[in-house]
Amino acid sequence: MFAVIKTGGKQYRVAADDVVTISNLTGNPGDTIEFGEVLAYGDGDNTTLGAPFVSGAKVTAEIVEHGRSKTVIAFKKRRRQNSRRKRGQRQMHTVVRITGISAA
Repeated sequence: MFAVIKTGGKQYRVAADDVVTISNLTGNPGDTIEFGEVLAYGDGDNTTLGAPFVSGAKVTAEIVEHGRSKTVIAFKKRRRQNSRRKRGQRQMHTVVRITGISAA
């Protein structure tokens, strides 16, 4: 059984007991969240596609932890101008464990 969910402007293919890293969500570790925007749902040979979402389908997940990803460096240099700029960016993310997929 699998589902394709949409969260944070991205799409993820998930199954039960998967651990997925997604963009930052509100909540504490151990909290249960639901994803209602299910784009596709599959169970064996049967696959249901939504237009745009599958009605009545939900994916439940548990928040495992919050964290920050690796540093992305933005370095700009203008040659022969003695001008340079270095900036770092660390994006926040949330790790979730998929606990169940249900369809109506």
